Amino acid sequence: MRRRRPVRRRRAGHRDAPVPGAATRRTRLPLRKSLLGRLLAVSALVAACSVAATAWIAVQTTSGAIRQEQGQNLTADARIYHTLLGYAAAHRTWDGVEKTVRELAEQSGRRVALTTEVRTPLADSAPPSASSALPAQASAVVDPLSVDTALAAESPGSAGTPADRVDPRAVGPFRLPAAELRNLRRSADRLVSCLDGSGIASDVVTSPSGRPTVQVVGNDPGRLQESRCPTDALDLPTATERKALGALNQLADACLKRQGRPGIRLRLDLSWGQEAGPVEPPQVVPPRATPSYLGGGETRMVPRDSEDDRAIASCVGTARREQLSSYVASPALLFIGDAGAATVPGFDLSPANTAKIAGAAALVLALTVGASVLAGIRLVRPLQALTSAAQRMRDGADTTPVRVAADNEIGRLAATFNDMSAHRSQLEGQRKAMVSDVAHELRTPLSNIRGWLEAVQDGVAEPDPAFISSLHEEAMQLQHIIDDLQDLAQADAGALRLHLEPVRVEGLLAQVAAAHRTHAETAGVALTVCSPPPERPVPALTADPVRVRQAVGNLVSNAVRHTPAGGRVTLRALGSPDGEAVLVEVADTGVGIPPEDLAHVFDRFWRAEKSRSRRTGGSGLGLAIVRKLIEAHGGTVSATSSPGAGSVFTLRLPTAPERTAPTGPGRGPESGPESGPESGLEPGLDPGFGPGFGPGPKLGPERA
Repeated sequence: MRRRRPVRRRRAGHRDAPVPGAATRRTRLPLRKSLLGRLLAVSALVAACSVAATAWIAVQTTSGAIRQEQGQNLTADARIYHTLLGYAAAHRTWDGVEKTVRELAEQSGRRVALTTEVRTPLADSAPPSASSALPAQASAVVDPLSVDTALAAESPGSAGTPADRVDPRAVGPFRLPAAELRNLRRSADRLVSCLDGSGIASDVVTSPSGRPTVQVVGNDPGRLQESRCPTDALDLPTATERKALGALNQLADACLKRQGRPGIRLRLDLSWGQEAGPVEPPQVVPPRATPSYLGGGETRMVPRDSEDDRAIASCVGTARREQLSSYVASPALLFIGDAGAATVPGFDLSPANTAKIAGAAALVLALTVGASVLAGIRLVRPLQALTSAAQRMRDGADTTPVRVAADNEIGRLAATFNDMSAHRSQLEGQRKAMVSDVAHELRTPLSNIRGWLEAVQDGVAEPDPAFISSLHEEAMQLQHIIDDLQDLAQADAGALRLHLEPVRVEGLLAQVAAAHRTHAETAGVALTVCSPPPERPVPALTADPVRVRQAVGNLVSNAVRHTPAGGRVTLRALGSPDGEAVLVEVADTGVGIPPEDLAHVFDRFWRAEKSRSRRTGGSGLGLAIVRKLIEAHGGTVSATSSPGAGSVFTLRLPTAPERTAPTGPGRGPESGPESGPESGLEPGLDPGFGPGFGPGPKLGPERA
């Protein structure tokens, strides 16, 4: 009884085990790691930096312009203040100041207004019809007895502010009459003439009180003392000065007496000494100005102590203001502003303005973030669709093409993904078809071998030579399927070895024709080799002869199979027009290939005819192997066909091939079957094409 080995079959509902983690969905990315979150962060940062940089530049530019304008205004304001202060020091009232105010306004281009301390208008450069209300804060107080130190320091030509803050131009009772001025002027001119005769350059300087003084050029008082020129006439005070100085001394002594301090004796320069001491020669006017010459004696008494000195200085200042109060104008409020306004331009960073600036910056940031959100969503949405499609592809589900919204980088990425998905689906279909085809091809010879062996085992058949030959034929068909798969695997892995050597292409074609002539005669097909045309001789070729014979043999076997009886298969070798390649043509007069199938003939596992009949059988690997073998030599393969008229397959082999496959000095088992004693084939013939193989089918893509 026959013993059958049980065949394990896959159950209809059985599925392959899922890939670990294939059904596991990735969790949603946190916002800080997502592209949208990073885009928002970058946009907000850029917006904040832009706002900050713009604000900083605006503040710096505006502040610089404001400082420049305020500096110009401050200089003009100081000049206005200095002029009006001099007017107040020289006049008892403000009567007649309108002309001076208008002149100052015309020179500075500003509005100038004067009022009393109770804001009674004194003078205003703006016309009554165009004048606006004065601001609450006055620009300065014009008081010659209490000078504004800040404006006085900016005043052009100002020598600084006195310690008692009394304007030097306020001389009051010290102003000299005309007669005394003429006498002093003559004395000063005589002194200058005398000094000129001694080789000393000097000038006459007039003080605010009108007193002339002689100043040596170079400001060296020692040279004046060394000269023999008399200075007594200029050293002594006049009657007017003695009277005013005596009144001032009485006021100062009264102040000191109220503090319990002894009286002093003031000199013309308002320095002081002890009351009981000798009267020192007075010094030169104006008050507080140190003369360029001294008439004898000490210029300043040493104070008894610092406290007494401060008390005396305070009393002298008080006495002086009291003495001058009836000779100068009363204090007045000064208002300086733009011609069309009443205030000095400035930068008002009030809380309200600060809030406006902050609101504008926040609005810019909000608009930037909003625009970034919209742009980010439009950017991230197609990426999320691509991610979902890739996850479905990973899980083995059918992938719906991703919608291409626009022709941009992401749109092109989506289009490329769709192409990749379609190609993957095509490859998956080819893989499934290959598994089915290879299973069918392997099942048929294996079933035959098993059936015959079981028949022998059961005593139904005898193991005679015909029986052994049939089993050998089936085994050889299995061997060829395995060899083809091994060649493709080696080509895909880059492990297909080439053993390059000089090759005579004409001789190689003759060998292939001899190997297939029996098969062609059996099929009623004429197999011939044509000589190259004289104008296209075959150049010398360096290639692997075994691999080239295998490629040409596959083409010849395929051509004979699809050429009807009475047809013709022609082999021809010729040089390329540029002489850098060898062209090998295999032409037949067979059924031809439809145009829609011509682009797929070199795809592995592809067959135009799906019946898998033994007459046209094959797994669709033959032409795929041809393409891999020729590409390994750096060449190309192409096909042209006319349905019903035949096909032409052309191999282009470069004379100096670019070695895309490894080379070696000798052939090993990994190179595939070869001719030789162990193969059972005739020496020099390609494996699978010798007389020992018979007319069995050779694997290759099918043609309709």
